[in-house]
Amino acid sequence: MRKIFFDIETRNSFEEAGSGEPSALDLSVVCIYDSETGKYTSYLQEELKNLWPIIEKADMLIGFNTEHFDIPILNKYYSGDLTKIKSLDLLKEIKSSLGRRLKLDGVAEATLGKNKSGHGMEAIIWWNEGKIDEIIKYCKEDVKITKEIYEYALANKHLKYKDNGEIKKIPLDTSKWEEKDASAMTFTLPF
Repeated sequence: MRKIFFDIETRNSFEEAGSGEPSALDLSVVCIYDSETGKYTSYLQEELKNLWPIIEKADMLIGFNTEHFDIPILNKYYSGDLTKIKSLDLLKEIKSSLGRRLKLDGVAEATLGKNKSGHGMEAIIWWNEGKIDEIIKYCKEDVKITKEIYEYALANKHLKYKDNGEIKKIPLDTSKWEEKDASAMTFTLPF
């Protein structure tokens, strides 16, 4: 099964875009880990044509808060419909089990014993300062953390979070996570 772990960063904030809709934001970079190649790569908005063939060959897209943030933003640059590709949003899985949303940083700290290297608003500042390498480094780190959280959940059937200083488990049903979906590719691009 070819899994693409991914995360995006934007060039602007909701306030700057004048909208609460993710599709109103502009992409700065998307970083991925491709399970087929074992490599982390990054794509600026202007390089997305190189990403689409990889995405279209994926059996599953995996991320954190991707259903309501990353995929709607990417979809505005894609000539097809990325929602047709099987995806797993770890935040959605957590909310479904726990009843509320958690931050990636909190889940990473409790589950893996590590923290994120920054936050999304810093990536916007770095964009404005022309620090593209900083954005890519930060985005790739988020992809690595997402991948490790996914692998932990798959192996242990739970993730962890802190609640008033106490580490608690979030039970997850991972039984269907790795089932192939027959409609992985949208067949929308003329390759």
